[in-house]
Amino acid sequence: QVQLAESGGGLVQAGGSLRLSCAASGGTFSNYRMGWFRQAQGKEREFVATINWSGIIRYYADSVKGRFSVSRDNAKNTLYLQMNSLKPEDTADYYCAAEPRGGYSDYTRYTYWGQGTQVTVSS
Repeated sequence: QVQLAESGGGLVQAGGSLRLSCAASGGTFSNYRMGWFRQAQGKEREFVATINWSGIIRYYADSVKGRFSVSRDNAKNTLYLQMNSLKPEDTADYYCAAEPRGGYSDYTRYTYWGQGTQVTVSS
């Protein structure tokens, strides 16, 4: 079983950047496909990005493609999300998740979740 803890959220102006981190412990991090999701107030949790165990295969939601980049450092048991050119509509709580059981963009298929970190983008 793996425990996940996000950090790096905050308040940023539109056009700015943030880098989120997700520290994993208690399991073999390199075994897991990882994902980033976000949930805006009053909305359903939505897929942002995913990365396979080696870091080679990555997929993104259309809404963040070209602006966000997911990466991982298996030696440090850490997942990252570099967010550039942020927009007010990126405002949400961001969550990292591990080990999807099929369907990498379906949040219901992920087993392990962090507590989330809040990102607010002002216009």
